[in-house]
Amino acid sequence: MGSACDHHHHDGPPEAADVSRALGAAETRLTAEGERMTVARLRVLELLLAAGEPVKAYDLIARFGEDGQPAKPPTVYRALEFLERKGLVHRIASISAYVACTGGESAHAAAFLICDCCGATEEVAASVVDSLDGAAAKAGYVIERTTIEAHGRCPACR
Repeated sequence: MGSACDHHHHDGPPEAADVSRALGAAETRLTAEGERMTVARLRVLELLLAAGEPVKAYDLIARFGEDGQPAKPPTVYRALEFLERKGLVHRIASISAYVACTGGESAHAAAFLICDCCGATEEVAASVVDSLDGAAAKAGYVIERTTIEAHGRCPACR
């Protein structure tokens, strides 16, 4: 990120009721797909939803235990891998962080607008992916996962 900004950026973290609703919807979806929402998966998703912004894996590890005890790194990384594969979280490679998906009910291509000043991150529709999928198909490729990351300045930082 760039230098710290001296203006207001965000509305704050999501309401607890919204987090609870999203966790319930995720669990329902996984059950319908024949998958299980383990305690570790639920906790990692809860932490990401409650943060309302991208979170680094080591911060998730540190916050994992309800009693203040950190998790073992493989526990969190396995949960992240599963949740990412199921489209419930996205990895934002350029900032080495994970964010809860806000883009729909199923796994999908993700596109993010990332502010280099304040770090605000917004998931947006990735319509350009249709062209990429077509080009990949013509070349004989099958795309399994797509994440587009665009860096710039949010309206508050411009």
